[in-house]
Amino acid sequence: MKERFGLSKKIVLGAAAFFAMNMVGAQTVAEGINDIDGYKFGKAKEVYTALVNKEPSDANYFYLGNAYLVQSEPDFEKAAEYFSKGVALDAKKSFYSRIGQASVKLGKGDKAGAIAELNQVAKDSREKDPEVLYRIGEALALYPNHNDPKLSIEYLNKAVNLAEKKGVPEYYYYTLGDANRLNKNWGEAMNAYDRALEVAKNKAAVYTRIGTLWTSAKQWERAKDNIDKAIQADANYAPAYKARGGFNIVYQKYDQAALDYKKYLDLADSDPNTVLDYSKLAFLAKDYTNAGSALDSVFDKIDDPIKYRIKAYLQYQAKDYAGAKTSLETFLSKAEKSRILPSDSGLEGLILAAIGKEKKDAAMLQQAQQKVAVAKAAKDETFDWDAELASASGTAPKVASGEGGPTNAAIDALKKQVAADPKNTDLLYKLANEYQGAQNWGGAASAWSQMANVLQTWEPAYYSLGYALQKSGDAAGAIAAYQKYVDVLASKPAADQAKGKELLANSYYNMASLTANADKAKALEYVTKALEANPADADAAKLKEKLSK
Repeated sequence: MKERFGLSKKIVLGAAAFFAMNMVGAQTVAEGINDIDGYKFGKAKEVYTALVNKEPSDANYFYLGNAYLVQSEPDFEKAAEYFSKGVALDAKKSFYSRIGQASVKLGKGDKAGAIAELNQVAKDSREKDPEVLYRIGEALALYPNHNDPKLSIEYLNKAVNLAEKKGVPEYYYYTLGDANRLNKNWGEAMNAYDRALEVAKNKAAVYTRIGTLWTSAKQWERAKDNIDKAIQADANYAPAYKARGGFNIVYQKYDQAALDYKKYLDLADSDPNTVLDYSKLAFLAKDYTNAGSALDSVFDKIDDPIKYRIKAYLQYQAKDYAGAKTSLETFLSKAEKSRILPSDSGLEGLILAAIGKEKKDAAMLQQAQQKVAVAKAAKDETFDWDAELASASGTAPKVASGEGGPTNAAIDALKKQVAADPKNTDLLYKLANEYQGAQNWGGAASAWSQMANVLQTWEPAYYSLGYALQKSGDAAGAIAAYQKYVDVLASKPAADQAKGKELLANSYYNMASLTANADKAKALEYVTKALEANPADADAAKLKEKLSK
């Protein structure tokens, strides 16, 4: 399983901080600022509730309502309740609460309506208050699936420019960096975080964001270096451990990731939404016992239907497929359409595959493949969908092994070295080639499989794995590996895809050959793609002619 859950991608995005200009009780607001940024959402809500009780103003209602939006899973209903109270004070001049209402619209998927209202607030405020402009920009970059990063950047830059005379708050830069990330302006995002680093009181907040930016860019050493800097700067900064947990999952260090996520929970707070978030993360770290107990502890305290989605994942993992089906159906029936993700279709497909296997229902298995295809098409990374579908449907390839096959002194020596250093890609490469030279295809497949686990985005490993499995007689495993080569290559830049066209054509040709007898139509589809990748492939042309008869 990979690092994402198909749920909210706000690792440290948004949830920056709250800033109050010339307001009564500034120290109390400052407490809320620190609590929100440290993922202590429950405590922040207490702070802002006290503020509202002391002074029920537009700004204070906004702060309290927005605390429910920036938490791990937004509570639109509760947030809207407070924004409505703020707007009731002055329907036109309650700029903050109007921004909050528009933010709720955006989160629910009404992008056009939300942007129209946000632009109107900017016009009504005459764009003189940097905080109003900042809040508009924040709202436009808050939700991973419903946003307008370009417009967000425009408003945030205006806020920064207006605030320069009195000093730009660090979180203006945080959010500007977040918006640039959403817009895939990686360099501008880093520039914004660097500017935040110059003014930030808590450097851990900035280093964490920089670390997750490098993680997204798959620059692992830089990611680790900055996350380590964050923890060194403030060992009690909860978001840093959440970020490190995600980093460790990339390297499949699930035990360490589980510890990091537990540390995150311990340093954050016991707000039910935070515990729910921890449950998701613990699942990713394969810490199923703690994931389940955490979910159970808050299940009746949370109205958010997302609890049923998480329960469905845990039940699927426990092989309670009927229960998982019921839980997922409950989530889908209760959740806003804007919150339904491709991974939900994928999970539904896996559940159907498992049930179809038990019932020997070919139609259900076909439906399962179609559902999983939705997640794959969206490039969702909750699971390795091909491998998980094969496992759920009972078509998983046999585990490759070199035991009992030809060996030699070089293989024996390399096996010992790999056992001592299992993630050394140089040793794995040498071992795979030695196995191939000895015609030990099970051993070669085992070594290439290990290589693919270590270098998950290095597509040649999947092609070599497919070839070794094909030579060893494992057709299903070979097809799955070749398909993985195709999928990984498709995610690469155009220049890399051009370099991989020869192996792409070979992959499709081999898949066509392996399926020719069992599924002629599928084989014809594969060989057609082989010729698209390499029109000069004479063998592919002959195979297509044969399959077309």
